Amino acid sequence: MTIGIGCLHVPLRLFNTSSRTKQEIDVSGEEVTIYACGITPYSPSHIGHARQAIAFDTLVRWLRFQDVRVRYVTNFTDISDTIIDASNEEGVDFLELANRHISDYRISMNKLNVLDADAYPRVTESIEGIISMIETLIEKGHAYSAEDGVYFEIDTAPEKYGRLTGQTLEMVRSGAGGRVASTGAGKRDHRDFALWKIAKQGEPSWDSPFGKGRPGWHIECSAMVHEHFGHQVDIHGGGSDLMFPHHEAEIFQSECCFDTEPFARHWMHNGMINVDGEKMSKSLGNFWTVSEAIDAVGPMVLRYALVNAPYRQPIDFNQVLLDDAEKNHGRLIESIISAGGLDVARQWGDIESLKNAENSLIRGMDDDLNTRVAIAEMQSVVKMLRQANSAQDLLVASACVGWLSAYAGDVLGLLPDEESFQRMIGHVSERREGIREKVESLIAMREEARSQRNWAEADRIRDEITDLGVVIEDRDSGAIWRMKDL
Repeated sequence: MTIGIGCLHVPLRLFNTSSRTKQEIDVSGEEVTIYACGITPYSPSHIGHARQAIAFDTLVRWLRFQDVRVRYVTNFTDISDTIIDASNEEGVDFLELANRHISDYRISMNKLNVLDADAYPRVTESIEGIISMIETLIEKGHAYSAEDGVYFEIDTAPEKYGRLTGQTLEMVRSGAGGRVASTGAGKRDHRDFALWKIAKQGEPSWDSPFGKGRPGWHIECSAMVHEHFGHQVDIHGGGSDLMFPHHEAEIFQSECCFDTEPFARHWMHNGMINVDGEKMSKSLGNFWTVSEAIDAVGPMVLRYALVNAPYRQPIDFNQVLLDDAEKNHGRLIESIISAGGLDVARQWGDIESLKNAENSLIRGMDDDLNTRVAIAEMQSVVKMLRQANSAQDLLVASACVGWLSAYAGDVLGLLPDEESFQRMIGHVSERREGIREKVESLIAMREEARSQRNWAEADRIRDEITDLGVVIEDRDSGAIWRMKDL
């Protein structure tokens, strides 16, 4: 673990959706097991998927940074109504469509510096375990066969409902986004949910004791958690939109099937993303895919924007957020490049201000992964590094780089690896030198226009500089500039 001397550590406390309190995570065993519900790959992944992946990636990074062994699993729901509909519309096999979007997701997550999970189970590869669970639930009287499939009967375990939402099913049913079917052939109660769906003509299907068909949405994750972790998992979660009905249903079927309670010791849910104050949706025209966002601002700027808020807090995705992320991430990278890159890093334990920043960051991260505190401390160290670079204080500069390598890099995932960083330095230096003379000439012309209060001409020149891929910052001592993609 790359950590400074004399750092403060307190136990990690995460907000548990089930208890509605912050609870300490038990790291005393051999490992901490984590399962996050993954994407249904019927279309390109959107920035909400990136937000969830980065939230759980940050949790994994923080635990591993403190030498806690973690086993992290996230799934792909590669068969669903939406996938069938999309594949039929496109005229391709459902797995061809799902595989394409899974590949797109994995590529985007790699660009965003999201660490690989230890396993990526798929529904289509978990059919045997799903069928076994359904058979057990029927045998125990918690599920029943109907004309169109098999359903879990809520009334066989009514005490389990509301563990996550804290409300009755009737109170939240209207907010389920159409994911709770009110009717079904042979369905006994509108609250019951499908475990197995009998296939319609031409649909993908698998043989089962209940007839040819496919799994319902909820049973898949229960089966995959059991396959990888057994009857219980330490931390389970996903986006807050999954609390109902998906995660409530998982509690029902897993605890009733295996007679083990709780199914998940801790429930973790990240906040949603709005765009310019409105819910993101294709119908509103404010829908961002991950690829589009990466193309627009770059992967590390996007990650910075999504990390710069505690994971439970909703994010308003707008230009101000992106501009702030671009500016501050650029300062982070440029300050490290100016210090000579990551290979100059050294320990920082004998520098009081860096120790204080470290202790504050640790307290924040251990208090429900407060990445906003971590970002604030990172920015303070970037400022210290910029001052050390200006003063040519190599000792302090290299210590700051070491601090940033550990916390901006290893913990927050905002830095590339050393090899990639060196390539970046070379590429940026080459580009910078190629336009240096022109940029500095334009800056001088802009300063002259500003001195004559010719604001229109100054703005025109600034736009010309921006078109070169350059960001300028006005200071009392004069304008400074850097490449935009830093």
